[in-house]
Amino acid sequence: MQHLMSPLDLSVEELDKLLTLANDIEKHPQKYAHACEGKKLATCFYEPSTRTRLSFEAAMLNLGGNVLGFSSADSSSASKGESVSDTIRVISCYADICAMRHPKEGAPLVASQRSGIPVINAGDGGHQHPTQTLTDLLTIRSLKGRLDHLTIGLCGDLKFGRTVHSLIHALIRYPHIKFILISPEELRVPSYIREDVLEKNHVPFQEVERLEDAMADLDILYMTRVQRERFFNEDDYVRMKDFYILNKKKMALAREDMIVMHPLPRVNEISVDVDDDPRAAYFKQAQYGVYVRMALILTLLEVTVC
Repeated sequence: MQHLMSPLDLSVEELDKLLTLANDIEKHPQKYAHACEGKKLATCFYEPSTRTRLSFEAAMLNLGGNVLGFSSADSSSASKGESVSDTIRVISCYADICAMRHPKEGAPLVASQRSGIPVINAGDGGHQHPTQTLTDLLTIRSLKGRLDHLTIGLCGDLKFGRTVHSLIHALIRYPHIKFILISPEELRVPSYIREDVLEKNHVPFQEVERLEDAMADLDILYMTRVQRERFFNEDDYVRMKDFYILNKKKMALAREDMIVMHPLPRVNEISVDVDDDPRAAYFKQAQYGVYVRMALILTLLEVTVC
């Protein structure tokens, strides 16, 4: 039985196979409309989510399966003190596969060790968010045609942003990848990412504070929001939240074939006047999230569609 805790749980070959399956689902949705009939997905979300939870539910429903679960810890037995280990053992009696989001790093891993069904990490604290990373990789491959020979600008909260950390881990496995890390001093990428991932693997990168200084060099601009829930101090959050705002003026500095991505939700780091720019890919990205989660459910349940 296979679980997904990190993008690195999949080899490059397995990842390419998964993304190819997702592209086939996009092109031929009816072919997969009954693939998971009689199967149930449990969504165990201990912290709020819109896109991730609903895209998992949409994915399973699109496959002809059913969904059960909870959308906050308050509406589960966690509020009575039940452990993650006990919860997943019970859920294993009811469902065929589980997607779990939890504020504590490592909680989905603990669940996977006690589970009788495949567990997908749908985000654990500031640690990993592998299905967002799969969504990002599918978006890049679909819109740019490749996952190598790319210069990627990561902008905003690079300290707490789990989507950024996961994406870096995933992309360094492809040749000729370069990162431009755009953030204020206080929100720079953690030293363990800089030293143990980028430098250790000889991946070229540079760190800049001004978004304008990076725009002309980018194939992809990956914007992130400054996350209020990751700050201990409200004053620090207020000071940082408007540090970067992408608007039409800044987009004029970019290449015509650059794409703008964002894991969403956005607050005000991308102006709405960018939404109509053909390079804005963040709503397409959300749609790709459904296709890739459909492919992942099929893969983990070992369902094949002829």
